Amino acid sequence: MSTIRTHSLLFALLSAIGTGASAETLLTRAAEQRVDHRQDRQERRIDQGVSSGALTAPEARRLEREQSRIARAEGRAEADGKVTPREAVALEKRQDLASRRIYRQKHDAQSRNR
Repeated sequence: MSTIRTHSLLFALLSAIGTGASAETLLTRAAEQRVDHRQDRQERRIDQGVSSGALTAPEARRLEREQSRIARAEGRAEADGKVTPREAVALEKRQDLASRRIYRQKHDAQSRNR
């Protein structure tokens, strides 16, 4: 775990303890932050693939559409004010699949430059 992320989580934990927040609330916030951070990272990977020519325009569109679907699913999960552990696992599985697709598309034989 990176130092910045560790410090951020520690700060959130100490702040929440000071305000009397429940452990479940802390876990919910941590899950939401993890999902958001990962979503940002995957979008940067797609952008980098477009910039480098590793992704063709159709590949990038498909991957971006998948990221949009995940973002909508996250919005639905957060709509009631919290992400349940079951919802967090489902979102993480979708992100795992999307991550594998990004990797495969960036490393396949197709290239914008060929």
